[in-house]
Amino acid sequence: MTEDHDRNTIRIDLQRIADMIEPKSRVLDVGCGDGALLENLARSRQVDGRGVELSAEGVNACVSAGLSVIQGDADTDLDDYPENAFDFVVLSQTLQTVHAPRKVLENLLRIGRRAIVSFPNFGHWRVRAHLFFRGRMPINDTLPYQWYSTPNIHLCSIRDFVLLCEEMGITIERSISLDHKGRVRRIGAQLGLANLFGEQAVFLLRR
Repeated sequence: MTEDHDRNTIRIDLQRIADMIEPKSRVLDVGCGDGALLENLARSRQVDGRGVELSAEGVNACVSAGLSVIQGDADTDLDDYPENAFDFVVLSQTLQTVHAPRKVLENLLRIGRRAIVSFPNFGHWRVRAHLFFRGRMPINDTLPYQWYSTPNIHLCSIRDFVLLCEEMGITIERSISLDHKGRVRRIGAQLGLANLFGEQAVFLLRR
């Protein structure tokens, strides 16, 4: 295991996701990138971790680090996994890039007892202000792409996601928003404030 993926250096949302996962759990990380979360969980929580990643570069980085990761597409390949195969299924900063977010969510909660989902909040006040005053799509640390090269194809706010969970009968066990400094705000009844001030969100879900 490399030192590059120390808990202090992984993305802030991955740190919060790791905090939600019980030690020695079976974990599937969908869209695992270079395996930073899986490596962290294996070392700090002794999980039995597996990963699915679309990019060949990400898969190669994971395999080089000794992680059990296969190349796959969240939109199509999750159908092949059996029910309740994992304790936790993670989808970090990927929901907005898939073609069928609702189907992917259904699969996450079919495959795992719980799902953890993080995504950028397009209802954040800076996004709203940028569009209002400049009339252009924003570019920042959370949304670093130009509109014509972004992988984000389904843009949603924290409020949008909460309403989708209600519509699908999904129980939100825990939900937090993170500002640009990584400070945590529990969402709960403060949905409006979280939707306005949270740059990204993390949800722990179950059926």
